[in-house]
Amino acid sequence: QVQLVESGGGLVQAGGSLRLSCLASGRTFSYSMGWFRQAPGKEREFVASISGSGGNTLYSDSVKGRFTISRDNAKNTVYLQMNSLKPEDTAIYYCAADRDRLRYLSGTSNPNQYDYWGQGTQVTVSS
Repeated sequence: QVQLVESGGGLVQAGGSLRLSCLASGRTFSYSMGWFRQAPGKEREFVASISGSGGNTLYSDSVKGRFTISRDNAKNTVYLQMNSLKPEDTAIYYCAADRDRLRYLSGTSNPNQYDYWGQGTQVTVSS
């Protein structure tokens, strides 16, 4: 069983930066990993993903150029570096893992294709 624990959230002013971490227990080095977020009153939305191989990343248009996803398999950790934060980035951020080897090279932005989810970490960006 895989468990995911997010950390690194907090309160930051607009224009600032945060780095989220997702520590995975279990054998996740071949899993594609993703970050999603959910703002109050809104549906959960895709933010970024990284393939199991680490060679392919995907980003939503709203964060492209500002956020960077990366992984350190030796530490079983996935990161989301968030720069130039905006108030509309305020949300609970969730880490997720996709165990399907068919997507080892590609990753996915589809939340329905992820098998494991963390509890989330709150990010609040003040204006």
